[in-house]
Amino acid sequence: MIVRHLLLQHETQLSRRALVRGLASFSALALGGCSGLGATGARYDASSLSVDPTLLVTTTRKPVNGGRTKPWFGPERATTMTVARAKLVAPDDSRLSLASVGIGDWRLDRVEPASAEIGDLLAQTGGGGDVLIYVHGFKQTFETAALDAAHLSDGIKFRGRTMVFSWPSKAGLFDYAYDRDSAMWSRDDFERVLSSIVSAPGSGRVHIVAHSMGTMLTLESLRQLYARYGDTVTGRIGAVVFAAPDIDMDVFSSAIHRIGPLAGKITVIAATNDRALALSGRLAGGMTRVGAAEKAAIERLGVRVIDASDAGWGIINHDLFLSNADVQRVIRRSIDGTAA
Repeated sequence: MIVRHLLLQHETQLSRRALVRGLASFSALALGGCSGLGATGARYDASSLSVDPTLLVTTTRKPVNGGRTKPWFGPERATTMTVARAKLVAPDDSRLSLASVGIGDWRLDRVEPASAEIGDLLAQTGGGGDVLIYVHGFKQTFETAALDAAHLSDGIKFRGRTMVFSWPSKAGLFDYAYDRDSAMWSRDDFERVLSSIVSAPGSGRVHIVAHSMGTMLTLESLRQLYARYGDTVTGRIGAVVFAAPDIDMDVFSSAIHRIGPLAGKITVIAATNDRALALSGRLAGGMTRVGAAEKAAIERLGVRVIDASDAGWGIINHDLFLSNADVQRVIRRSIDGTAA
């Protein structure tokens, strides 16, 4: 009964995400002078994505109709990774629009699969500069993952190219095991993405924001990347932000000790009142998830930790990186702190 109740709460919370995201921009104005997580936040400029609303896509999902019509990519696992461009429609920020009061939203217009390799695709979009990669979590469609990447990039006013790495999720409340296995199955392809970018001549740093179950995939790929390149890759990886990481503390600790100086790039955003991770811990045999652990316990592993337990006003508190302006300022400062 407890599990069912939490699942129903989770479903209700996710149905409110569009409204919460819209309110995030309003919150940024309201909280701009407040103390707390964002007390010394960096100056926010216009995001690159708002100027050129083109999202780079790498996905291990199986294409639907060649990836050219909605839903573009489904929940099945593809035999080969797809590289594409997603054309977005930015919110209308004119004075009389809904976006002007924080209720506008991004839309996914079309997807253009590309035959180019990842490095070539980056070069075609301007070359050089930093790249922000968003890795989504449990229960996400391709479209929701792409739009979350847009909200994140625009919310932190990222100046550079933004990419979403989307792995096969069935986007169902009762498909946790399938999603977890799909995330781990995708780790080799995500390592390939990272390897292509860090080895591309003239490119900037790679910043990664991974949410929930996506943190497990990201950490495994970083471990493989470090095993391949060693310390030489350190300068090419910028900020690594794990937002509400859905990963066992013991597994996390083991991986952290295998990635050398890359561990120093990691910022964990945790909340002890994250109800989704409480449920995940129950499903995992009572093992505490990193994103719901006490700050001191995570800090002992040698990574930076932001306790966002008091930052959320919702029931679940699992997507604060999208809905809370203070948490977004933490992400922005993590990226700014690694700038060359």
